Amino acid sequence: MQRKPHTLSVLEAADASPTLGRLAALARESGERLKAVESLIPAALRQRVKPGPIDGTDWCLLVEGNAAAAKLRQVVPALLAHLRSRGWEVTVIRLKVQTVQAR
Repeated sequence: MQRKPHTLSVLEAADASPTLGRLAALARESGERLKAVESLIPAALRQRVKPGPIDGTDWCLLVEGNAAAAKLRQVVPALLAHLRSRGWEVTVIRLKVQTVQAR
């Protein structure tokens, strides 16, 4: 009699592995941080900003285009202050410009 292998969802597999579990937790936290500061980001830019990696007290935001990144740089101090007031230890927000490919 052949036994059917147990299948895991991606989230179950991530939770079962300490390394993948840590990465999944960081990804969730990055999304939560972005949600927390979303109201401080100008409405026209919100669609162009995605959560990026967390490295200690540094957090990276992925931004579509140089113009959007330049505008977002102006509100970074407010984002930092808001995150700290909510209990996150963030000392630096880095912006990584993503190039938009023409279709």
